[in-house]
Amino acid sequence: MSRHFRRAVIGIAVAVLTFLGLAGPASAHGFTSTVYVHVTEGEDNRIRTKLELEYDLFVVSAADYEKDDTLFRTGDAAFESGDTAGQAAALNARARSAVAYATERFSVVSGTENCTPTQVGGFTMGRREGVPYAVLQLDWACPQGGGERQVRSALFPDSEGYVKGVKTIATYQLDGLSGSAALDAAHPAFSLEQPWYERFWEFFRLGAEHLLTGIDHILFLLALIAGSRRLREIVLAATSFTLAHSVTFLLAALGLVDVPGRVVEPVIALSIAVVAGWHLWRIRLRGGHATDLEAGGGHFSLDRAGWTRLGVVFCFGLVHGLGFAGALGIETAWSWTLLWSLLVFNVGIEAVQLAIIALVFPLLAVLRHRAPTAGLWVTGALSAGVAVMGLVWFVQRVFGI
Repeated sequence: MSRHFRRAVIGIAVAVLTFLGLAGPASAHGFTSTVYVHVTEGEDNRIRTKLELEYDLFVVSAADYEKDDTLFRTGDAAFESGDTAGQAAALNARARSAVAYATERFSVVSGTENCTPTQVGGFTMGRREGVPYAVLQLDWACPQGGGERQVRSALFPDSEGYVKGVKTIATYQLDGLSGSAALDAAHPAFSLEQPWYERFWEFFRLGAEHLLTGIDHILFLLALIAGSRRLREIVLAATSFTLAHSVTFLLAALGLVDVPGRVVEPVIALSIAVVAGWHLWRIRLRGGHATDLEAGGGHFSLDRAGWTRLGVVFCFGLVHGLGFAGALGIETAWSWTLLWSLLVFNVGIEAVQLAIIALVFPLLAVLRHRAPTAGLWVTGALSAGVAVMGLVWFVQRVFGI
């Protein structure tokens, strides 16, 4: 392989990784937020919704909506002090502004007519993944015989400039029906009478989008692919990763696991660096000989090192599963409906994971077969870049940079 070609290959790999690094912030999934909604029977045939909204984001957005920075300043002071009572008091003191903001962007519709909301009690506070959340309960009076009932959410849109890609995770138990749904800007509404396959499609799509937009998870997968010479190796590694994060997902759904994001996120970043560094270590161990590493010699059958690698991947997969679970705020005990939706979410993740493997691994396999030295340099450069990004993210997440 010529020196110019080698430099070009390394340059391309570095450029791709730089782009991914710039596209992906220190947080695993970008500066975003999740709204949680539970829909139940209210009094006098009304529909009751319980909204959980990230507190500091809600305060800023509501203050901007009313052009009243009093709410922002009071709420910000309460947020900084961690005073739960003060946080609730700040919202209750400006309840008109806060409720107006929420009901302007969140609604219940019966047929073509909007239902009328009434706040139930005052604002209270809760927590999701260690973050303060404001709890707002509303009763909705809907016209009789109005038709199909829908829930619509456009809370915290991108246009406000505070966060991007906000998702609303909704569950409902109403008139003998139960279900769950995932809403975003592209799919802002769901029917309380929606068929099961529509509900499952929403979670499949959400799972697929979650992996595609989770740059750190993609880099982890690329590190696995770069370090696998044979199809059997990547299949075993991907299966180990899948089983691990599925286990964590189920434990979270059962309410048996609750690990703060401030712990999960740095470990995810560290896992990227470790798995990428594993391949670099193998290159150094073999003296950088392409014939050993890339041509498919017998040195790398599933020996002790291979089983150790699978064990490491499995352990880190458990942590990634906590990251996937955290994306949906899974902290409460499961229901069968929510559990099935979460499993479909997981299937969406696996579909994208398999698609990435099917796209990238054959290209590397052909390169390794036709030009072993080039394959070595490409996978080495890819692993080095991924390892660096993982370490950078690890430092950023540990120190909150």
